[in-house]
Amino acid sequence: MGLPLSALLDVTLPVFLVLGFGYLAVRLGLFSDAGVEGLMKFSQGFAIPCLLFRAISTLDLGQTFQWPLLLSFYSGATAGFLAGLLGARFLFGRPWQDAVAIGFCGLFSNSLLLGLPITERAYGADALDANYAIIAVHSPYCYALGITVMEVVRHSGRGVLSTVGAVFSGMLRNPLIIGIAAGFAVNLSGAALPSVLTEALDLMVRAALPAALFGLGGVLVRYRPEGDLLTVFFVCGISLVIHPAITWGLGQAMDLGQAPFRSAVVTAAMAPGVNAYLFANMYGVAKRVAATTVLVATALSVLTVSAWLAALG
Repeated sequence: MGLPLSALLDVTLPVFLVLGFGYLAVRLGLFSDAGVEGLMKFSQGFAIPCLLFRAISTLDLGQTFQWPLLLSFYSGATAGFLAGLLGARFLFGRPWQDAVAIGFCGLFSNSLLLGLPITERAYGADALDANYAIIAVHSPYCYALGITVMEVVRHSGRGVLSTVGAVFSGMLRNPLIIGIAAGFAVNLSGAALPSVLTEALDLMVRAALPAALFGLGGVLVRYRPEGDLLTVFFVCGISLVIHPAITWGLGQAMDLGQAPFRSAVVTAAMAPGVNAYLFANMYGVAKRVAATTVLVATALSVLTVSAWLAALG
């Protein structure tokens, strides 16, 4: 039996209200763009890497990294990429490079800034292990797929390996990836961290998601809902409906346990992250579609995420 509407709103609205506070604060001039940059640098460069490090360093890797979990989520993500790519090309007549960037919007869910807090509020902090397993391979997989296809389209396969190698080299300097890698290193080594260090890290962790959500709201002010709205709503449908539906079907077919099944579906149901725009901006294609999709899908997900949570019970 599904959750009542009041319970669903109790789960989702606080997350989106914090995001909305950030949006309004910047929109009304109460918080500067420079402040947003600083807040996002703190949250994504320091606090969230601490969160990922602490979470992964204590995971039971054998229980958490289940192939049915990853296959169900990433099959849905890959299907979303292909649907966005082929739909943009053959339904909306976009150039191939635009189509790849639009496909990336259907691929890259906001697993970190929205997926984590919503799953935690819905099912508790103990339900997040599967979220962390998904997040650990999210950026490497999505960027490897998107960049490889884009380079094939741009150069007919010339220079793909060197380009992907350069991107992975850059990703290894990314604070989020460093936090994940350090967490795996501690976990696999069995090292015990001093309590004074873990308490300091936990202080950073408590600031991570609220700061990131507020900052994300400020970032969304930069994106205006303009033009290409048929394409935008098409991609929103892929991201908010098709991806979680495929994940749901595969998760049930592979008899995924209740906790990882919920985490996979909820994460799949998230709107595209800001990385969808960053990917389009990196190549200078379909930037307006990507930016508008991030904004519109985030707003629509207030309703769609509640529907998925109701279905999950």
